[in-house]
Amino acid sequence: MSGWWVLLAAWSALLVWLILLFGRGAFWRADQRLPPSENGAQRTWPEVTAVVPARNEAESIGDCVSALLRQDYPGVLHVIVVDDQSSDGTAERAREAASRLGAASRLEVLRGAPLPENWAGKVWAMAQGVNAAGLVPLLWFTDGDIVHGPDVLQRLVIQAEDQNRSLVSLMVMLSCRSFWERLLIPPFIFFFQMLYPFPWVNNPRRALAGAAGGCMLLRRESLEKAGGFAAMREALIDDCTLAALVKPHGAIWLGLGTESYSLRDYQRLGEIWRMVARSAYVQLQFSPWRLLGATLGMIFLYVWPVGVLLFGLWTGNIWLVLPALLACLLMLTAYLPSLRLYALNPLWMFSLPLAALLYTLMTLDSARRHYGGRGGAWKGRHYGVSGEKQ
Repeated sequence: MSGWWVLLAAWSALLVWLILLFGRGAFWRADQRLPPSENGAQRTWPEVTAVVPARNEAESIGDCVSALLRQDYPGVLHVIVVDDQSSDGTAERAREAASRLGAASRLEVLRGAPLPENWAGKVWAMAQGVNAAGLVPLLWFTDGDIVHGPDVLQRLVIQAEDQNRSLVSLMVMLSCRSFWERLLIPPFIFFFQMLYPFPWVNNPRRALAGAAGGCMLLRRESLEKAGGFAAMREALIDDCTLAALVKPHGAIWLGLGTESYSLRDYQRLGEIWRMVARSAYVQLQFSPWRLLGATLGMIFLYVWPVGVLLFGLWTGNIWLVLPALLACLLMLTAYLPSLRLYALNPLWMFSLPLAALLYTLMTLDSARRHYGGRGGAWKGRHYGVSGEKQ
């Protein structure tokens, strides 16, 4: 590895990292958070219906429903669980959880209708929940494996009302206990923020839109203006698609939530691999050119600076060492807030290049699965390019 092109690429990597840190909305700070709750505050609290699309979530749905029904929300809150053709007793576990709290009247378990042609499964379940909710002004979408802190809904509503947001969404805390989770979950959050810089998403003057499907508070009026879920019926990445539909009709907000967490854990690499591979190529819109660009970009940003640094140290070439070392320092410094979010030892920052390489391989595998006839998936359903069920 020698020549002027190596030197040029080394300095180019440094330039790109400088642009990312200082010219991409300070995404790496991980500082977009909800305002505090208002105990005793005098305000009008709109009625909210929580919609939980659930397919074979018997293991976690009880905790999810209990947390929803325990919300410290001064207004009216109802919960609808859309049992999407489950075969594991999801509906019964949801009803049992509500009964234990004496809140059975606030829970509706809706048996989902069969999936129509050209609909993605989760979007179909969400659409049925909206129809069952009636004319309630605010809809709170959450997944069946997520537990929310008791004041989360109140804080979501405050953000929506005080800032006049059509959509307020939280990236909840993911499980981060096993070795593989510690290696790969904080980078997942970091990469998501790089792809969708939260300050840009939250800026009404910018077109960029993003959301996190595990927690989305949505104004029904804005959803109707956007054409409802029928306008995105084939979407396999429902959250960001919904955000892109809604933002032209009203400002949106996306942040990090430390009081809401997922119950789904990943003890082995294969579990995270399958989670990413099932939808990574969908994110690239099934484009081989986007796949090539993403692969080269990940290697250039995360692997190349490390390789150049080692080569420069080995050859004693200070003009290679200097840009590569600075690029690595910028990369690792940018990653630190994501590690702090999960209260991990800062030394985990040195694992970011390895994590990036693994995510690149997962993305390539996602494309391989697609062309092998096993495309985007949600809960055992597989979809092709146009969203058709296979």
